[in-house]
Amino acid sequence: MLARVDDRHQRTVPISIDGRAVEARVGDTVAAALLTADVAACRVSTVSENPRGPYCLMGVCFECLVTIDGVGNRQGCLIEVRDGMAIETQSRRREAGR
Repeated sequence: MLARVDDRHQRTVPISIDGRAVEARVGDTVAAALLTADVAACRVSTVSENPRGPYCLMGVCFECLVTIDGVGNRQGCLIEVRDGMAIETQSRRREAGR
């Protein structure tokens, strides 16, 4: 479980995750926003189709791939949230060219 130490003075921005409106903390990565919004799995593995979620949180493992504003296969741990960002989990196998 992910818990914040103190949120009282932190500014938030509206984003959407799979069409659901949520608030994310300014400065957080997309992966952190997913975990805070209780989204544990952001894609499925290409071989077994098992659910995968943020793991290393530093850009090494590629487990946090999501579609951001229509662009697929983005590493959520390396991208900061911004106002109005649309994030989609990748519930199917990766598509070529996306």
